[in-house]
Amino acid sequence: MSAYAMERAHDRITWLAEEGHDLVTFWREATALLTRAVPHHVTPCFYTMDPASLLVTSHYHEGMPAIPRDWLALEYSAEDFNKMADVARSPRGVATLDEATGGDPARSARYRKSMQPLGVEQEVLAALRTRSGEVWGMLALYRAPGRRPFDAGEVAFLRAAGPALAAGARRALLLGEAAEPDAPDAPGLVVLDGEWQVESLTPGAERWLADLPDGDWEARGVLPPSVLAVAGRALRTAAGAESPGEVAFARVLSLSGRWIVLHGASLHSGGRQRIAVIVEPAHPARIAPLLMAAYGLTEREQEVTRLVLQGHSTAEISERLAVSRHTVQEHLKHIFEKTGVRSRRDLVGKVFFSHYEPRLRDNEARTAAGRPIRGGPYPAP
Repeated sequence: MSAYAMERAHDRITWLAEEGHDLVTFWREATALLTRAVPHHVTPCFYTMDPASLLVTSHYHEGMPAIPRDWLALEYSAEDFNKMADVARSPRGVATLDEATGGDPARSARYRKSMQPLGVEQEVLAALRTRSGEVWGMLALYRAPGRRPFDAGEVAFLRAAGPALAAGARRALLLGEAAEPDAPDAPGLVVLDGEWQVESLTPGAERWLADLPDGDWEARGVLPPSVLAVAGRALRTAAGAESPGEVAFARVLSLSGRWIVLHGASLHSGGRQRIAVIVEPAHPARIAPLLMAAYGLTEREQEVTRLVLQGHSTAEISERLAVSRHTVQEHLKHIFEKTGVRSRRDLVGKVFFSHYEPRLRDNEARTAAGRPIRGGPYPAP
């Protein structure tokens, strides 16, 4: 594909991400665009990941409603090449299995046990990473034996498209959570019509609006300026008045002293243009309270565990937390004792299969039922 055609495909993916689709629709539409930009691959596989742990929370692969558990075991309980967390943390954020194995993909257990039986040979993984560095998912593309390897131009395209795909996935997760809230701090959704009038509010949205400064929603129905500003940016991007990818986003200090973030998206249904503004608290990673509740980990032990889940080495953890390597090892010793494991690999496997596989299976059922996809670990009972 020519450079111009790839640029056009990139722009269309960026606009798609701004349209406010549910996650499954977003993946389906993105599949069609990726097929034109990176031809001759089999159906792509999309994953959502928890940015705090880099563990998978959902997948979408046409023709595969449920991901085999042994595939997950290869990812989270065994050593292998081109693992998703490693690609997600890498500077480039894109890697091929051919590169990772030095041109011999048969060195990979995943290649031998899952790719070959499905008749695929070439693999490229691309992190769906926002411009601020948060990883919200992973895209996997495959080619059959006899097809050419993914070339430098295709890898560069996937890297460039990653931030838009990440933004679309994050927005879809937020829209789904706002439409079907299941927690007190769930996002609120405000939908504006073409005349900038409030068309609908989800349960809990009024609480967030009342806490934003300079508005008067409760008494006079006046929206806060921050909501209107984010809606305006989303509308200008959808209309092409701004360059593709303008971020419809704001971070506001609320009246109660809490930081609140707003995201805007254009909605298209029935030929009508509407704007959705998602309002949510800027809260810490959901895995932190889960680790405390499930295992009694201290705050520092939670930080170390989160970095282990992301694939960081002892030296990297030491540098990030500004503590000695000996201190990191002491924390790991206590973490292993509290979680009942003996190694880092066992720790990753235990956290994934105890708290993230249930989320992934729940999301498989949600996909089949047409319900919103959820992010983050599965709530503790």
